[in-house]
Amino acid sequence: MEVWLSGTRAELDAATAALADLGHVIQQGQRRPMGGVDVGRYRLYVRLAVTTAAARHRPALDTGTDAGGALIDLAAARALRRPA
Repeated sequence: MEVWLSGTRAELDAATAALADLGHVIQQGQRRPMGGVDVGRYRLYVRLAVTTAAARHRPALDTGTDAGGALIDLAAARALRRPA
């Protein structure tokens, strides 16, 4: 499985750790800084080997605590976005 991630350093660390829990990280690229309105954010390429067995044990989702994330109103964000 291959994935491109975009986010802050902390977000990329958290996402990479979560993906590593799903499988084995085969390749992780260098963090590439983004520019423009995305200054302070980075892109990261990750390649994983993931088990495809449907019977894999999955821990229950903890919905009782705040994981630190926030939902984004995409319509509002797009309305504020400046053209490239």
